Amino acid sequence: MQPAIAHLRKEKDAALRRRHPWVFSGAIAKWTGTPADGDVVAVQAASGESLGFGHFAAGSSIAVRMLTFGTGPQPDEAWWIDRIRAAVEARRRWGLMQAPGQTSCRLVHGEGDGLPGLIVDLYGDCVVVQNHTLGMARSLEITRSAVLEACAGTPIRIYDKSSKALHRSTRQTSTDGWLFGEHVEAAVLAEEQGRTYEVDVVAGQKTGFFLDQRDNRNFVRDHAAGRNVLNVFSYTGGFSVAAFQGGASQVTSLDSSAAAVELARANVIRNGFADESHAIVQADAMDYLKQGVAGFGCVVLDPPAFAKNHSARHAAVQAYKRINLAALRTMEPGALLFTFSCSQAVDEALFAHTLASAAMDSGREVRVLRRLHQPPDHPVSLAHPEGAYLKGLLLEVVR
Repeated sequence: MQPAIAHLRKEKDAALRRRHPWVFSGAIAKWTGTPADGDVVAVQAASGESLGFGHFAAGSSIAVRMLTFGTGPQPDEAWWIDRIRAAVEARRRWGLMQAPGQTSCRLVHGEGDGLPGLIVDLYGDCVVVQNHTLGMARSLEITRSAVLEACAGTPIRIYDKSSKALHRSTRQTSTDGWLFGEHVEAAVLAEEQGRTYEVDVVAGQKTGFFLDQRDNRNFVRDHAAGRNVLNVFSYTGGFSVAAFQGGASQVTSLDSSAAAVELARANVIRNGFADESHAIVQADAMDYLKQGVAGFGCVVLDPPAFAKNHSARHAAVQAYKRINLAALRTMEPGALLFTFSCSQAVDEALFAHTLASAAMDSGREVRVLRRLHQPPDHPVSLAHPEGAYLKGLLLEVVR
């Protein structure tokens, strides 16, 4: 059956010719055929020239997410297997798969790997698939087969954790569950740069762990020696373990979730660090920061995304300013602040401007030591700068 065709308006094909993977609904002049949500559709320029194929998303401002560009054929199962194999092989080349002390990484990162809407994460022997579009969800069996082929020789089990992501983006319902292999009583463990974390792939946030902070955890490790470290929004204690690994004298893990701080405690103990040097605080981040952080030589602020879309950007910027201002006001000279935003709608320049505003209002002199980003297994296409969602700054309070 021939796919439906999206005919673009005149002069609305420039971004697609640059291989930007999103076709916005306003760029489409008309349709030939009536696509269903999640269908593979063809995209044509106003001249009739073929521009590629992508997944249609009904009711979304991003009407089509492109899978292929140009005049080639519609993607088939062989194309799918080749694309996922290429993504996995790249991680092998980068030394992120089954290397000593490193058994966890992102295998497929959506647009960065030419598979918009698809996330595949590896935690030891467990692969977690998360579909963010109905088109990807309808291709789940192909994804499963492609992951198994790409990971041949590596014992794995595969868990589908798409229900929340799909419900948010498409209002479709789905059921999470095992696609290959079975659940076992032993915890899913992720090794990362010599650190080991327990990952709750079933009930945890996202796919169970924040792999995108790997390199930044290393930077915390490298600056933690002898410092008293406060890890705000600690979740599973990723930065806490890294700080201990780097020689921190004391670490405080703070999160509003009782389950999260207990998992942080377990991960610190799992890595062989003394429980008595690890303080657990279940509290609201702003309430805690307002009390002052003068005793900490290093503070990590890694909040959840405050802006899920551009309409929430202003409120997000104000939230980022508030929490950073609360920390900076009482930090001692020489103290370090690792601060992050994972809101795609807040770009790097706006985030830096927000931090400058917070520093000015705090009355402190603050300087940038390093700009922080997502690691290479979360690649960003030059044609799709929106993929650079994680940004951060390592700041030092001068006086």
